[in-house]
Amino acid sequence: MAPSYDWWAKGSHKGTPVVVKMENPNWSMIELEGPSEDDFLIGNTPTGPREKARGKNAKQLTWVLLLKAHRAAGCLTSIASTLVSLGSAIRRRVASGRTDTDNDNETNNTSSVENKTVKTRFYNCIKVFLWLSLLLLGFEIAAYFKGWHFGAPKLQLQYIFTAPFGVRDLFDWLYSRWVLIRVEYLAPPLQFLANVCIILFLIQSMDRLFLCLGCFWIRFKKIKPIPKQDAVADLESGEDGFFPMVLVQIPMCNEKEVYQQSIAAVCNLDWPKSKILIQVLDDSDDPTTQLLIKEEVHKWQQEGAHIVYRHRVIRDGYKAGNLKSAMSCSYVKDYEFVAIFDADFQPTPNFLKQTVPHFKDNEDVGLVQARWSFVNKDENLLTRLQYINLSFHFEVEQQVNGVFINFFGFNGTAGVWRIKALEDSGGWLERTTVEDMDIAVRAHLQGWKFVFLNDVECQCELPESYEAYRKQQHRWHSGPMQLFRLCLPDIIRAKISVWKKFNMIFLFFLLRKLILPFYSFTLFCIILPMTMFVPEAELPAWVVCYIPATMSFLNILPAPKSFPFIVPYLLFENTMSVTKFNAMISGLFQLGSAYEWVVTKKSGRSSEGDLVSLVEKEPKHQRWGSEPNLDEMKANIQQEQKARKKKHNRIYTKELALAFLLLTASARSLLSAQGIHFYFLLFQGISFLLVGLDLIGEQVL
Repeated sequence: MAPSYDWWAKGSHKGTPVVVKMENPNWSMIELEGPSEDDFLIGNTPTGPREKARGKNAKQLTWVLLLKAHRAAGCLTSIASTLVSLGSAIRRRVASGRTDTDNDNETNNTSSVENKTVKTRFYNCIKVFLWLSLLLLGFEIAAYFKGWHFGAPKLQLQYIFTAPFGVRDLFDWLYSRWVLIRVEYLAPPLQFLANVCIILFLIQSMDRLFLCLGCFWIRFKKIKPIPKQDAVADLESGEDGFFPMVLVQIPMCNEKEVYQQSIAAVCNLDWPKSKILIQVLDDSDDPTTQLLIKEEVHKWQQEGAHIVYRHRVIRDGYKAGNLKSAMSCSYVKDYEFVAIFDADFQPTPNFLKQTVPHFKDNEDVGLVQARWSFVNKDENLLTRLQYINLSFHFEVEQQVNGVFINFFGFNGTAGVWRIKALEDSGGWLERTTVEDMDIAVRAHLQGWKFVFLNDVECQCELPESYEAYRKQQHRWHSGPMQLFRLCLPDIIRAKISVWKKFNMIFLFFLLRKLILPFYSFTLFCIILPMTMFVPEAELPAWVVCYIPATMSFLNILPAPKSFPFIVPYLLFENTMSVTKFNAMISGLFQLGSAYEWVVTKKSGRSSEGDLVSLVEKEPKHQRWGSEPNLDEMKANIQQEQKARKKKHNRIYTKELALAFLLLTASARSLLSAQGIHFYFLLFQGISFLLVGLDLIGEQVL
């Protein structure tokens, strides 16, 4: 390696430039000598070397400028290519003409279609706001050029009406009447609604702050659930130790991409064969998928695994009905615990040894829940933003509630239940689309305690397309409102402490499931744009910028490597508030879409890579699967990827309408010289535009 030279050293370096050329590959590396001190001396001197230095320095300066120009041109080229690809993607979306109002025959939706009337009404309300904002923007621009200037939030007149009656006076009369209407009738109720949302915003922010402080205290004191020592010792003692009977359930529905990896992972759980039974609960309506899963189960039966295949003839109740049907089997009475894993989850072999010991000598513990880890968290921007949200959910919300309250919502998978707790709580019910939260609430009302293990992880995958993520979030936010309507009388009548009732009603349901999507959508997507056209109602800068930035900073603390994405995270959360608000209203008022159940589409990326690595590392007699089955899975994956290319990304009309509404409001904020409001509205409008055109997440042709 050539020595580095100090350009600012007092001594001068004299020498010949060294050129190193490589024959293969065809490129050359050139080492240039560093400039001496004289190279930086510019001035009129009678000496020859100084004049020579001036000429040499000018030549070097020319090369430096050319180099910078070359880099700038390269940067501009990359930006231009990005814009061209973005433009082509937008043209494809518009040309395809597929919107979120179209029926999707390619998804495995087994429920009724969303209520079109309700969906259209919500979209029409947004369109009314959009057209009204465009009309007002034109009116305000005309007023601005006629001398009506604003300084938010108060109106400042630049001149007085002294001109004779004419077009100008007619416009001034109309605009003055509009200002009076704003001041007298529009600003007070808008300001009141804004103040209510601000109060809700502050309450929810305080809740987040207390949760983060609780998480900090848990880390500082190193608090974590520890099983009894004799339970751990019994596990280490071998077959005669503490190995209760465990039933493992894998509910699935048309999970063609991931069924092999989940079955393989569960069949490799380190637990005595005589003490474990695996139920593959297949609700698939595709005969090919049924046959593939049945053959996979038969293969593992031949390998010696205690595994059975179940398929319902009458497929009512979605996942809850599937689990309820499985628990009705006569042999279930022989088992003490049941572990549940969704089709894309891959527990480690020691999963049961890490979770089941927490039940020993703790007869009041009904659930032990492990956290999720994600195999595709770095796949695209959408998965990165989901990872931030879920990291906060597990490490902060569930861990703090598990340590201090012994209650949190069951995640539906990667958990072990005491079967007695399920039976005592009434078992699985098909009354909502969040059967996991339903059974958790009913178990808590019966006095059962929950344990959350933050250091025990179970791998799964995140939705990689916005369409799949949007449908998942709709179910996750409409179901809790359904459940709240059904459970409120039971919570009030339950024989639990007043504090637990307050926590469940106000914190668990109202604050985190209802208030959060309500104020997020209303405050940032409706009230903020309206205050641009009614400047007499004001949103302070700390509401628009500083508090949301602080909350985003707290949310991102459990995932410190994601700090570069803090701004996209803030914008995307506000963008998703449209879907969450719509889902919350559907669930609260029992609208048609509240009963919509769509199985989250899996990509199957993790299954191929993980199994390939395991086949390469393990001997052929290892139970993870044989090469012919792996080849078959590869062929299925390639076939699915080819089919995916035929699908078009959709255009989401509500997000697009809100994008233009926010961009219109940002243009209006320029007239009021509200800098921070302008930037927030501009970037929030751009984020809505990107999401509305489905330019985030997995891209398909």
